[in-house]
Amino acid sequence: MLLRRLARPLLAVPFVHDGLSAALHPAEHTDAAREGADRVTQALGVDPLDDTQVSLLVRAHGAATVGAAVLLAVGRAPRTAALTLAALSAPLAVVNQPFSSRGDERREKTGRFVRNLGAVGAAVIAGIDLEGRPGVGYRIGQRRASASRSAQHAVESAAKDAKVTTAKVKAKLS
Repeated sequence: MLLRRLARPLLAVPFVHDGLSAALHPAEHTDAAREGADRVTQALGVDPLDDTQVSLLVRAHGAATVGAAVLLAVGRAPRTAALTLAALSAPLAVVNQPFSSRGDERREKTGRFVRNLGAVGAAVIAGIDLEGRPGVGYRIGQRRASASRSAQHAVESAAKDAKVTTAKVKAKLS
């Protein structure tokens, strides 16, 4: 319990920092966002976004990141907030992939790519944390086992009652 109270805010700090940076200073993030937006619009076959739209997209992404990070930090819907952060960070990892770059740009993108992958992984781990409670799969298995035992008990009880009834009928007939 104490570990989660410390770890969640610590995990949220980089997300808050990056989200505030994107929301308050979108110009620093628009180049990378432009690459990603161009790939998506090209794949969808729609017109590319203009600079204002990309800037707005960067700000909205930053605000959503800050919102989810704050929810994670204060412990309000922490699993949902963490999975939201993972979903918001995954496109950043794709945009910052270093595989199409060369030289210094590749080195810089590799660092961002690795950090983004780490952030996605950490957020996914936080998102699947059940806080010591059993997971859905375990609970379903337990319910199935209980239902199976109940059904088996009912069958055995019915068989026992049938034997008793058969014995009574035989006794009356003899």
